[in-house]
Amino acid sequence: MNIIIDYTSRIPIYEQIVKAIERQVALGILKPDENILSIRELALTLSINPNTVKKAYDILESKKIITSRSTKGTFIAKDITFARQAKINSLIGEIKDTITELENLGLTKEEILKKLQ
Repeated sequence: MNIIIDYTSRIPIYEQIVKAIERQVALGILKPDENILSIRELALTLSINPNTVKKAYDILESKKIITSRSTKGTFIAKDITFARQAKINSLIGEIKDTITELENLGLTKEEILKKLQ
């Protein structure tokens, strides 16, 4: 698990952790049922407060991307289909928001598509 934190970013650190793990799961870098670092281990690795990692892990668990097994550790969920689809939907939402912003600046959808090609 390779997570790089931008300490100067306006995006909260816990969100950066969530996005990094979601991305690695979506790309297949982190595999289903793979053991990941504990809260303390990741906090130590990133030199951040364990509560920040806990917040990120709580969000990931609520999204069914990770699961905690008492005394065994934290694992990527066995079924990541939902997690992958959620990430795709999130990215599509961002693209739609960007297209809307470009349209508000006066570009047509055809002009946007032409510039993307």
